[in-house]
Amino acid sequence: MTGTIASTSLLSLKQGNRARIAEIHGGREMVRRMMSLGIRVGSVVDVINHRGRGVVVGNSGARVALGCGIAEKLLVEPLD
Repeated sequence: MTGTIASTSLLSLKQGNRARIAEIHGGREMVRRMMSLGIRVGSVVDVINHRGRGVVVGNSGARVALGCGIAEKLLVEPLD
């Protein structure tokens, strides 16, 4: 990859948007937890719904509900 692409928090995306996970800001346990849910750097997620301050994302056919604290630590590159 060349150049810089603006990253934003997963929380800032609207319903129906698609994005690629650019960074996971968190400790080793958080990164492990995200990987166990199928969310890792480079994976593409779809924003299915906003639930309160949290967000529901689709990843490889699975739906994952993330609270606002976790979702704001996931930096993404919008694809739409």
